[in-house]
Amino acid sequence: MDQRLTPSVLCRDCLAESAGPARRCRACGSPRIVAHPERTELTIAHIDCDAFYAAVEKRDNPELRDKPVIIGGGVRGVVSTCCYVARTFGVRSAMPMFKALQACPDAVVIRPDMHKYADVGGQVRARMRDLTPLVEPLSIDEAFLDLTGTQRLHGATADVVLARFARDVERDIGISVSVGLSYCKFLAKIASDIDKPRGYAVIGRAEAVEFLRDKPVGLIWGVGAVTREKLAGDGYRLIGDLQRADEHALMRRYGSEGSRLWRLARGVDVRIVSPERETKSVSSETTFNTDVRDVATLTRTLYQLCEKVSARLKASELAGSTITLKLKTTDFKSRTRARTLNEPTQLASRMFAAARELLEKEADGAAFRLIGVGAGALGDATEAYHGDLADTQVTRDKAREKAMDDLRAKFGGAAVVRGIAFEGDE
Repeated sequence: MDQRLTPSVLCRDCLAESAGPARRCRACGSPRIVAHPERTELTIAHIDCDAFYAAVEKRDNPELRDKPVIIGGGVRGVVSTCCYVARTFGVRSAMPMFKALQACPDAVVIRPDMHKYADVGGQVRARMRDLTPLVEPLSIDEAFLDLTGTQRLHGATADVVLARFARDVERDIGISVSVGLSYCKFLAKIASDIDKPRGYAVIGRAEAVEFLRDKPVGLIWGVGAVTREKLAGDGYRLIGDLQRADEHALMRRYGSEGSRLWRLARGVDVRIVSPERETKSVSSETTFNTDVRDVATLTRTLYQLCEKVSARLKASELAGSTITLKLKTTDFKSRTRARTLNEPTQLASRMFAAARELLEKEADGAAFRLIGVGAGALGDATEAYHGDLADTQVTRDKAREKAMDDLRAKFGGAAVVRGIAFEGDE
């Protein structure tokens, strides 16, 4: 009898393996088991932290454990993320805050603490790199991993290594992750979202086409609302519709995008997991509760945003050369201004100095409902901090921020606050 028809079972809690089929682990009784004919052969994974910001806040304040928690700004801001309890009320990321509170009036709203999240994200990322050098970050809380060829190093197949990783992160760091395992990035990312939270799903080669057939075309990465509407207008609502289409006909209609859609609809994705993946920019913005024209308030807020961008750059080991200021007026018109630095930086103080000059030129008495800052033209962090004979301050700036970061990592994001955060306060 073909053993692939009766796959062995892996327990996600005790990591015991036993002959299948089974509904519970024969060693510890846990129902959290993985049984798939191809599970020991697959090596491409997508790991996603579950409701990351909210999970960190709940970890640090056990009183929040069973409460709906929303991470975001004021009443005119948007939801950054929310816990799974809040999601049962219909709260979603990017939802306007006033709508979120209408849906879930008892929610606990917490402003994001990017320094804390960057620290936790860095801990998770370090553990990923212990598994394989081929880690491709997508954001502070998710990444692709390629574990091909690591079985001898870990003494276990990739599926076991990933189950151990998820268990250890939950035990040692105090947050949960969901794992998707497959033979390509496209399906690994889909798999990680199947069984959230604390999920572990496997999609193999043999089932890929059938699995995708009845899924909406919007499940394909890169297919947004506009493309989805265009595809629907041409009769392609399900991925199965694309599977039945002729590749050349799709190319005539959609160009090279047609070929990409045809291939992904069949589970063909040749992209590699690249630790050198290009991140175009890192940014942060906030929407004020009431329109602001006061320069001091705008300046204080700008510095706080620079600190958030700095934390994300440091967590991702990146540095930016272009600093961009974003403002939105009360009539929703955007103003975007940018400045290129002499050298890349991760430092909040350096980004703020450039952004502040841009702000001073735009603060013409107009009232603004939103302000944001971003770092672009990103490169490796090793390219930063060099300075020159005309810039001897960079070493001291670096040392000062490292000391502040160390204190925040130890005592929390509010442990150290620069004086600029209080300028103009009474």
